[in-house]
Amino acid sequence: MACLRKQPKLGTSPELLRHAEVQEVIEKNVKLLGMDGDTDVQFLLQGGDLLKVRSSSWKKNRYFKLQEDCKTMWRESKRIFRRHRSFSIDDITVVRLGRQTEGLRNYTDQQIENSCFSIIFNDHRKNLDLIASSDDEAKQWVDSLQKLITSRKNLNQQQKTEHWLFSCLSKADENKDNKLSVSEVKRFLRLINIDVDDDYADMLFEKCDKSKSGYLSGEEIKDFYDLLTFREEIDVIYKTYARSAGVMSSENLVEFLRKEQREMPTLADAHKIIDKFEPDEKAKEKKVLTKDGFLIYLHHPDALILDPQHMDVYQDMSQPLNHYFISSSHNTYLLEDQLKGPSSTEAYVRALLMGCRCVELDCWDGSDDEPVVYHGYTLTSKILFKDAIKAIKEYAFKTSEYPVILSLENHCSVEQQEVMARHTSSILGSALVTSPLGDGMPANFPSPEELKGKFLIKAKKLNKLEATFAPDAAAGDESEVTEEEESDDEDEPEEETKKKKLKLAKELSDMVIYCKSVHFNGFEDARKNLSFYEMSSFKEKKAFGLAEEAANAYVNHNVDKLSRTYPAGSRTDSSNYNPVPLWNAGCQIVALNFQTTCEDMDLNQGKFHVNGKSGYILKPAYMRNRLTEFDPITLTRGEWLKHKILHVMVISAQQLPKVNKKKSSIVDPLVKVEVYGVPADVAVKETSTVDNNELALVRFLIQDHDSTSGNEFIAQYTLPLDSLKMGYRHVPLLNKTGHIVHAAALFVHIMVVDAE
Repeated sequence: MACLRKQPKLGTSPELLRHAEVQEVIEKNVKLLGMDGDTDVQFLLQGGDLLKVRSSSWKKNRYFKLQEDCKTMWRESKRIFRRHRSFSIDDITVVRLGRQTEGLRNYTDQQIENSCFSIIFNDHRKNLDLIASSDDEAKQWVDSLQKLITSRKNLNQQQKTEHWLFSCLSKADENKDNKLSVSEVKRFLRLINIDVDDDYADMLFEKCDKSKSGYLSGEEIKDFYDLLTFREEIDVIYKTYARSAGVMSSENLVEFLRKEQREMPTLADAHKIIDKFEPDEKAKEKKVLTKDGFLIYLHHPDALILDPQHMDVYQDMSQPLNHYFISSSHNTYLLEDQLKGPSSTEAYVRALLMGCRCVELDCWDGSDDEPVVYHGYTLTSKILFKDAIKAIKEYAFKTSEYPVILSLENHCSVEQQEVMARHTSSILGSALVTSPLGDGMPANFPSPEELKGKFLIKAKKLNKLEATFAPDAAAGDESEVTEEEESDDEDEPEEETKKKKLKLAKELSDMVIYCKSVHFNGFEDARKNLSFYEMSSFKEKKAFGLAEEAANAYVNHNVDKLSRTYPAGSRTDSSNYNPVPLWNAGCQIVALNFQTTCEDMDLNQGKFHVNGKSGYILKPAYMRNRLTEFDPITLTRGEWLKHKILHVMVISAQQLPKVNKKKSSIVDPLVKVEVYGVPADVAVKETSTVDNNELALVRFLIQDHDSTSGNEFIAQYTLPLDSLKMGYRHVPLLNKTGHIVHAAALFVHIMVVDAE
């Protein structure tokens, strides 16, 4: 929609009429958001000038304001072919006050710290770095935007749907007269992905045009809206259980929850649901649930497909650290490819906010005695090591309070390693683990619970940890170690790797306590010669080979030790591998390129979406047993063989986003239900047998079907099989970057039963 500030001059009457029409639209949207009379939203609707910063020489005034739909920010551009640009409030991850991005730190002075703020997006677009005219104004922008973001996130699904449909109705009303002509109705139907022929569209229009005026207005638009939002499948389910004079009594609701949703509610539970979700006060007094209340309830997070108990930390967090799968990233500093893409502290922020608990720093000598982080021997840009540690420190525990592992790939001189040690110690302070927990030499890892809010260093170490407690028992003069094998060169001979030596600074070496990097010389050697804290990193090819050829030995190795795997050096585009086979082999730290949107990252985010997004998932008991016979390839008999049948009925989908921006395009949705787990579980269909529900992931994939070319991704949702709720459930949908698609959902019926 056009911005008021840039509208051409109108005569008094048309101008007043236009202003009244705009205000009516604004009032409806503000009311839908529950922000009537809110001064913050009024501030955003008024808008103002801000200085946009791109470099030390590129700082230009731009006018920003909230559009009438109350979800789109408009900004003026001076570019000839981009006079006006906009972005959705829903695409904002966070608004940060101060010079908290690399751009603002590098291109602005410290004295204007509190006049700066940044808008961070949840896709891969660049941050918006901005400067307000005063500290107070900057704070007003940040507070107002953050309040609007929160208000939109807190909308229930019905409110999101109403707001989405109302926005589409406003877009369809091309001449902004608050009326819909036949052509505008057809445009609206295309906007919401309803493909109908002209005859059917004309029929809908005539049915609602009760005044026979040739356009819809007022109550006629509401009738049209009600017609479109009618959910026949919900109506059928509701009528089946609404046996009390056409409405659902408390007893009827209990019956529905027990029979369909496989829950065990009491009558008191039913009363709580009615009190919370029933919009009609009279119905609420009578302890009955109307169809509107029933639909609102089905859209609530407690009733969605994900078990609400799994949304919080529900697993035992007191087991040793190596008994957990750990969300982990590879070359965390990169925003794009591995050869010439930018390195940025923002990449660490994004990964940590996604729940990542193991981040990587490739460290090299820099100028002015300051070590840098970048992908060595490439054209990727460089960031200061100290800036990376500062960013990690600030954002490490915002999503999860459980420990963060700093995986150091060290290529620095001894002198700059000493600088690394000083920066790490001074910045992380007491949060850095520099000695074993407890008294004496530990025999096992501490737990995530014991390590809350702590940082662990994974790197090469001089001597063994035992030398700390018995100095005479180890070679104290050792100053060189075999260099870390993480060269990202799959074809490099093992003997060449072994010849490389690296001098270590004692200060940095002493910071390595529970994650000492060592070369892998086979499972038998590891069992006999390695201490529990000595861990190996496996290149992709090596890891998959072991997972296929020696799966049980790999599982047993990971009962006692930590393992890290990482993508092949040939993946210069930052693509990923399938993490599931490596999780099946018990590998805890399966590192992926977090900057790349792909199916593999969907699986990673789905696995770690549960347990409070802590970044730690407890391995099944049979993968924590030193005598385990579990083999994900052969699946010999054992406690892990719990045959289940997964029944999935896909019923409907709501408000699917367009993948083609053409106004005339209509989505042809194709839904796939995919199971990922041990090889016997893998399937792409609507019904499958699942042998091991502790390792299996279920992925709902929606594509835009195209018979002439490849299907296009629309949305997906992935979660562990044992986190599925049964019965009639709405499935929230995520976009390519893993963020929620507002108003969109899939409606399914789920049943998991024991196989005969």
